[in-house]
Amino acid sequence: MTPNEPAGDIHPARPQRVLLLSWEYPPVLVGGLGRHVHALSVALAAAGHDVTVVTRHADGAALDERVDGVRVLRAPEDPVTFPLATSALLAWTMAFNHTLLRTALRAADAGRYDVVHAHDWLVAHTAVTLADHLRLPLVTTIHATEAGRHQGWLPGELNRTIHSVEHWLAHESDWVIVCSGYMRDEVTRLFGLPGERVTVVPNGVDDRAWRARPHAVASARRRYAGPGPLVGFAGRLVYEKGVQHLVGAVPRLRDRHPGLRVLIAGDGPYRPQLQEQADRLRLGQTVRFVGFLGEAQLPAVLGATDATVVPSLYEPFGMIALEAAAAGAPLAVSATGGLAEIVEPGVTGVTFPHSDPDALAGAVDTLIADEGFARRVARRARSMVAERYGWSSVAARTCSVYARTARLGSPGGSEPVVRPRLVIPEGNLLAMAG
Repeated sequence: MTPNEPAGDIHPARPQRVLLLSWEYPPVLVGGLGRHVHALSVALAAAGHDVTVVTRHADGAALDERVDGVRVLRAPEDPVTFPLATSALLAWTMAFNHTLLRTALRAADAGRYDVVHAHDWLVAHTAVTLADHLRLPLVTTIHATEAGRHQGWLPGELNRTIHSVEHWLAHESDWVIVCSGYMRDEVTRLFGLPGERVTVVPNGVDDRAWRARPHAVASARRRYAGPGPLVGFAGRLVYEKGVQHLVGAVPRLRDRHPGLRVLIAGDGPYRPQLQEQADRLRLGQTVRFVGFLGEAQLPAVLGATDATVVPSLYEPFGMIALEAAAAGAPLAVSATGGLAEIVEPGVTGVTFPHSDPDALAGAVDTLIADEGFARRVARRARSMVAERYGWSSVAARTCSVYARTARLGSPGGSEPVVRPRLVIPEGNLLAMAG
C-alpha cells in the first residue's frame, strides 16, 4: 500500500450512490480511460453500489440503458457540433459539456447521489457545476497531465489552456485520485495540491480476459512471426509512447537475431513518421504496422511475443504492461513513471532508460537470448497482476476514497471561494515545481 492510500474504510458501511462522468465509455473507446471507467463502474456495481455513468453518445447506442449492472446515460449531441480534432478541441469540449451537464442533471432528477466522480479535464465544467449545484463532494481521477505529456513544457496556447483547466478541476475537487506514486508527485507539484488530498489507486486489469487460448496464441505466432523471435508493441502511436526508439533499436536486434520480426499494433498521428523512419532504416521486411487490434485479437498477439516492449517517455501508469503480463508476454519497459512501479527488474521483467535505443535493444536482447529467464519473469509478472491489480480491489479502494470524502462534510460553504488567478510561468513546469 502506497503512503497516500487510505488505510481504512476499504469496505464502506453502506452502498454508495455514484455519478461518474467520462468523455469516453463503450462503445466509444479512444484510449485507456474509457476501458478504465467501464471496468471500474462494473466492479463498483458488482460490489453492490448504485452506479450511473454519464458519457458521450455514439451512433447506434442507446441514450439510456442498464448494462452490466450500470446505468449508462449518453448525452445526445447539440445541434451545433464541432469535429473532435486538435484545432477545434476546446470548441468541441465546450459543446460537449453543455449537453453532458443537461444529461447529468436529468440523472440527478431521478435520484440522489452521494458523490460525483469525474475523469480528466474534458468533463471538468460539468463536474464542477454539477457538484456545486447538487452540493455533493467531487472526486476527480487525473489519468495524465498536459505538462507531463510534453515533458514539463506547454508548447502552445492550447496546451496552456488545458493545463489551466486541469489546475482548476484539481483545486475544485474534494479529493484527487491518481494511478501511481509517480503521478501523485506530479500533480501535487504541478498544481500545488496538499499531499493529503491526493490518493493513489492503481489501475486494474481483468487478468482472465487477457489469457488467450493456446491455439489462438499459436495462430497469432504463425501469422506474425518469422523464422526468428517476435517482438511486440501495442498502444497509441504518439511521440510520448517512444515507439521511435523501438524502431531505432531494430537494426541492432536484427543483426543479433536473424529472422526477427517486430509487430507494432496501434494507430495515431505519429504513424506516418514512424513508417518513414522504418523505411529510411530499410526495415520493411522486419517491422510490420498492423493498426489497431481490439481485445478479441490483442491478448493472443501479446501472448505470442518473445518480448513486449513499452518504450514510453511519459507513462502515468502503464496499463498495457499489465495487459501484456496477463497475456503471458515477457516485458521490457522504460524505467519511467508508473512503469517503474509495475516492473521489478530481473523479477517481473527488464527495464531500460527511456529515449535510449541502445539500452532498449540490450534489454530486449536479454529476454530473447535467454528463453528460460524470459519465461520465469513472465510467470512472475502474470502472478503479480492477478494478486495486486484485480478490479474488485481497485473498486474497494475507490470506495474508501468516497467514504473518506463524505466525512469531510457537506461541500460548499455560505461564502464563495475566491481563488487566486493562475499564472503559468514560461519554461519547464515540472522542473520548476521540483
